Amino acid sequence: MSERAGFTRRPLVLAGTAAIVLTVALGVLVALREQLALDEAWMDEVLAWRGPVGEAVSRVFDALGGGWFAILVVPIGVGVGFAFADRPWSALAFILASAAAAAICQLLKALFGRARPEEILLPLDNGSFPSGHTTNAAVIAVSLGLLLERAWVWVLGMAYLVAMALSRTYLGAHWFTDTVGGALLGAGVAVLVWCALLTRLRVEPVGARD
Repeated sequence: MSERAGFTRRPLVLAGTAAIVLTVALGVLVALREQLALDEAWMDEVLAWRGPVGEAVSRVFDALGGGWFAILVVPIGVGVGFAFADRPWSALAFILASAAAAAICQLLKALFGRARPEEILLPLDNGSFPSGHTTNAAVIAVSLGLLLERAWVWVLGMAYLVAMALSRTYLGAHWFTDTVGGALLGAGVAVLVWCALLTRLRVEPVGARD
């Protein structure tokens, strides 16, 4: 029997809600203060590290984490994979979390309207907070971790999230706090969607544990 059968979802509901509340609170802070000392210090470090190899790798992450690939290919591809594994509710949870996080992210970008760093290497002019790429990476990492329930999925997911966040600041597309907000938002939405569908998810097969 799955470990989910006796699971109480309340702690995770509270954690997911807290993550989204913290995202909004951080957005208010950066909207009032523009740049924080932490943001400026981190950007100085990034500029010191910049080079052709790091930029090339960061541009790969830029392509993976945004645009049509992240918005359509990844959610649909993962959803189809879950469907073929006879896990339709897992497919729905992943797609719903991805769509909800993307929509909320765009809403917050418009609401806070934070300017991007002057050192940006990409042609972007919409709101900087929160980072959409990092939001998407957090949704992928946390959703797959919760749905697949394997330690290696969590490890790879967190590594991908950190790498994506670093790549966004490396390219000057975001301030450090933009990536923190994106990580909180994506994780919070993923957790809340998983909790909302837990009754259905707990009857689906999850396979052998590591």
